[in-house]
Amino acid sequence: MNQVICLWASPRNISTALMYSFAQRKDVKVLDEPFYAYYLTHVNPKINHPGKKEILESQPSSLDEVLNKINSLKKDFKIIFIKNMTHHLKGVNLSFANSWSNIILTRNPQSAMISFSKVIQNPTMDDLGYELQYLLVSSFKKKSIKFKIISSEELLKNPKEVLTKMCGFFNISFDSKMLSWKKGGIVEDGVWAPYWYGNVHNSKGFSPYTEKFENDIPSNQHNLLEKALYYYQKLMSFLD
Repeated sequence: MNQVICLWASPRNISTALMYSFAQRKDVKVLDEPFYAYYLTHVNPKINHPGKKEILESQPSSLDEVLNKINSLKKDFKIIFIKNMTHHLKGVNLSFANSWSNIILTRNPQSAMISFSKVIQNPTMDDLGYELQYLLVSSFKKKSIKFKIISSEELLKNPKEVLTKMCGFFNISFDSKMLSWKKGGIVEDGVWAPYWYGNVHNSKGFSPYTEKFENDIPSNQHNLLEKALYYYQKLMSFLD
């Protein structure tokens, strides 16, 4: 049976590495942030993300057009893996995801904010995605839609174990090829890859976990960190 796996990630959260992991499987077609142009056109048109012009030219900004493309791929691929940033679909009726296999990838906000600030200064709560992830999970719970929360820290510490459990959630077998990849990009990389994917392009697999510290967060972002931690801790209460 064909299935769509949707990764609802917060930014700077090894989501690209996880996409690369699934791209190693012969039974999977990965899609790199197919709702990015929709986000830049309809959700947050004033934001000036790196490579914005190229992004808008590279993919459709119509939600229906993106969803039609995803559905059309089911004819040729057993599994479609969507790497998606949760905030890209803020305010959207997500009923189309009711039949998807939904994975929420989260990370300690302290580490994410340090990484995010290297590309986007002064992020907002929506940029970070933690509140939106919590609202998403709450909606899934209310509608009895299956989901699984993955901690990026645990994935980095135990990639084989976490990937095996993840595959079990999808009712597919774990493939050891998911643990490594060749240096450089993959053909499915979005045009924004040069701005964001430097670390994963230089990697051959999941990097060892390293802890970041709060004193690396600019003082003017401490209130944002506190709010992000509040929603992160709520998310972690759903972790199994």
